[in-house]
Amino acid sequence: VQLQASGGGLVQAGGSLRLTCAASGLPFSTYVMGWFRQAPGKEREFVAAVSGSGGSTYYVDSMKGRFAISRDNARNTVYLQMNSLKPDDTAVYSCAARGPFKLVAYTTGGYDYWGQGTQVTVSS
Repeated sequence: VQLQASGGGLVQAGGSLRLTCAASGLPFSTYVMGWFRQAPGKEREFVAAVSGSGGSTYYVDSMKGRFAISRDNARNTVYLQMNSLKPDDTAVYSCAARGPFKLVAYTTGGYDYWGQGTQVTVSS
């Protein structure tokens, strides 16, 4: 199984980025896909998740309305659209897969596979 995250970069506060995670080697549509982030000196934290069908999405309250997770099962890809970015959003963002046919999880231990992460830096 491989999860390849991309799309990070340097952006000014108030800007937007779209992260992409391309998956291979697993029955993608049967896996919950999640995004986590880890800021320097902090623990990795849950950002968002999407069900296998894409019909249900889950967010940390502080990111609702700014971030949007989606998936394209035909392309084995999950996205994280991030808008109105703040300096506090600076972190390494990683995608993760949980399945098959499991309910969503909000902790790192609940996921079976991880991508390598992509750096997002938001300048003030």
